[in-house]
Amino acid sequence: MKTLPLLLAMSALCFTGSALLRAADAPVIKQAVAVLHPTAGNHCHGVVRFTQDGDSVKVVADLEGLTPGQKHAFHIHQFGDCSSPDGMSAGGHYNPEGHKHGLPDAQERHAGDLGNVQADNDGKAHYEITVNNVSVAGSMNPILGRGVIVHGKPDDGGQPVGNAGPRIGCGVIGVGNPGAK
Repeated sequence: MKTLPLLLAMSALCFTGSALLRAADAPVIKQAVAVLHPTAGNHCHGVVRFTQDGDSVKVVADLEGLTPGQKHAFHIHQFGDCSSPDGMSAGGHYNPEGHKHGLPDAQERHAGDLGNVQADNDGKAHYEITVNNVSVAGSMNPILGRGVIVHGKPDDGGQPVGNAGPRIGCGVIGVGNPGAK
């Protein structure tokens, strides 16, 4: 009978040790991607890439179907859910620290506040920003599995969410293929 508790303890130790080895061997996710699709009645689509670089994340967006010559608000939202036709299923701005809304140069802002993209005369935009208040999959406000929203109006920095208007594009942030360009 004394061997049963010993066997159980050894089994638990082996299971815990093998789980720790698997976690240590797991690849660190440093790249994520969101493919944006238009919400109902809109044309916004594109690809947003997120790359972890130390304590910062570089965000690169290539978008089309925007209002020509206009700025459009660009945010990470709480949920990776684009199932509703208006994009509202993505929830509000990603704000795990409970900050007030702000533009990227604000000292404190929502983790999801990425500023504005500027469309050219063809309704296309290329946007790059590096932020240090999120991580792809780390412990600092991880974004994997959350949503990306492009709004119909510019983010003016106003409270509570920048007066950015309707959601015209929505995408879910997923694990990126490190070999893709």
